[in-house]
Order: sequence, then structure tokens, then C-alpha cells
Amino acid sequence: MNGSAPDPRDIPPHETGAGHGPWQVDILLAEGFVLTEFSAVIEPLRLANRVLAQPPFQWTLRSAAGGKVGCRAGAVVETDPFVPRPDADCVFVLGNSDPDCPALSLGPEIATYRTRGAKVYLLAEAASRYIRDHASDGRLHTTHWENATLLRERSGLFDANFALASEDGQVVTCAGMGATVDVVLTLIGQLTTAAAQMTVANILLHEKVRDYGSLQPFSGVKPTITGDADLDQAIRVMQDHIEDPLPINEIVDHLGISTRSLERKFKTYLGTTPNGFYREMRLNKANNLLLNTTMSVREIGLACGFSNGFSTLYKAFFGITPLSLRKSRLENGRAPGGGRRGG
Repeated sequence: MNGSAPDPRDIPPHETGAGHGPWQVDILLAEGFVLTEFSAVIEPLRLANRVLAQPPFQWTLRSAAGGKVGCRAGAVVETDPFVPRPDADCVFVLGNSDPDCPALSLGPEIATYRTRGAKVYLLAEAASRYIRDHASDGRLHTTHWENATLLRERSGLFDANFALASEDGQVVTCAGMGATVDVVLTLIGQLTTAAAQMTVANILLHEKVRDYGSLQPFSGVKPTITGDADLDQAIRVMQDHIEDPLPINEIVDHLGISTRSLERKFKTYLGTTPNGFYREMRLNKANNLLLNTTMSVREIGLACGFSNGFSTLYKAFFGITPLSLRKSRLENGRAPGGGRRGG
């Protein structure tokens, strides 16, 4: 499965065509990998092999020790161990819902792949770990917007780049999840043909291949998709003022509409009130920080704009107190810092 691909240093990615290959892709997995991202890498490559006369891609699943590796959804795959002299043209490092996972600290392995000319794609938590451990300028990189929030909350790192993906030399950092399909389709277009890329995208019912610079939806920097400009703007203002919430009357003054008009829009499009939506947005961020950081409950409340009464509001909304939830997660072996994206 390995060793038959040409040296990518002799064939720049943007100058390749369907006559070259096969291209070797290594996929590095850690326990608890995200199945969505696994499928988003494998399936477009498999379909490219199906639609082209000469299958251009072959891949190897790898993990640190080899053997069986499972995802949070329960699926298990067999892997080969890392090798000291990989011959892959590209390597994808999948996230696993835990940016603190030691298995994602792959500095030596990434350096080996880069030295041997491979393109390195780091998805979600793998990108976060690389940014934290190696990147001198976070603006050159990206990760899933939830991970970016955690990086800022924990240490002030990462001047957020909310693009779907960012390319810095041989390293591509990516938001993961659905953006993985766009990244892999882009790779297929670079290494084969635009027609093959379009055919694979059509089979996947993927209407448009988004470029790396496209912004992540709901990242706090892109309008939400409600179909109403005033409502979208109101939500953006709320997102920008989580820690220091604005009164609704100040928001409507900013928009130049009446309070009654804004209330009608929230009721029509979202089935709630402006205050209810704003409070839920802040509580959801608090829940994310509670499960993914070691910040104290009081610190989390303040970071989400609750100067008092946070635990009471949290219990009323989620049905459990913040301390009880954190205690139950610890008892189940899941420490704070371990769980994004449905893990």
C-alpha cells in the first residue's frame, strides 16, 4: 500500500494532473477520533478512485502503536504503527474531541513528514494542539471555532483566524467537521483534475467547494442564516458582548428598529424572545467552558456575563448545577478539557 507514489517535491501540487500518482495518503488516528472527519477524508478519496480510469489515491491508517483504534461513536478500525521513514505524499491528522489529548502532540512525527516532503493536514483538535505547541503566530492558522474560543479563554493565545482552513507552507490547519470535505476536494482538484473534483463533489451532493478563506458558520464573525438582516445583526451584537451583555434597548438603538419589531423577528424566526435567546447563548458558552476548561464556576459565570445567580440559572436551564455536572464527568473519567463536537 506504500512506496509507489512519486516524490511530491518533484511535482508541485498545483501543476499535477490525472496522469500522475498513485498518491499515498497517511491518516493518523488517536483513540476517540471524530468519525465525521474520518469519513470526510476517506470517502472523497474513494470516490476519486472510482471515477478516474487509474485510481490516483491509496491510504494507510496509522496510530502510535498500531492495532485497533476506536472513535467516540463506537466504530473501531485497524491501524498500522507510525514508521520512522514515511513515504506519504500527504498526511491527515484527525482530531478526537479533546484538544488536550497527549496523543495529538505529534511534533516529531509532523517534522518527519515535512522533512520528507509531505503535505500535512491538521484537523480541529490536532490543529489546536499544533497551534499551542508550535505556532509562533496563531493568525497563520485556524481550528474549529469552539477550540479557538477555548484557546483564548485558557491562555489568551490565538488571535482568531476563523477561516475553514489556513495554509502555511507544508502545513494546513483546518476547522475539521464539514470543512474536511472541502479540504479533501481541494486536494483532489490539485492532484487530479477539476472535472474529477466536480464529479466527486456531485456524487457527495456537495453543492460548492468552499475555498480555504471561507469563514466558519456561527464562529461569531459570520452572519447567521435566519433570512433577516436585522435579526442577523442583533445576533452578531449579542455574540460580541457575551462577557458584558448589552440591554436589549441598546441593541435596538444600534439597529435603528423598535424593541417590538425585534421581539416579533425573534418570535417569527427563532420561536423565542431576544432576552431568552441571549441568555441561552451565554449559558451554552458557559456549558462549553465548564466541560472543556478548568476554570472555576465563578470565573465561568463572569466570563459569560453572569455576575451573580449563575448556578441557579444554569440549573434551571440544564437541570443540574454546574458543580454537580463537573463532578459527574470526573467520576465517569472525563476531566474538564475533554470534549468538543459531540464527543
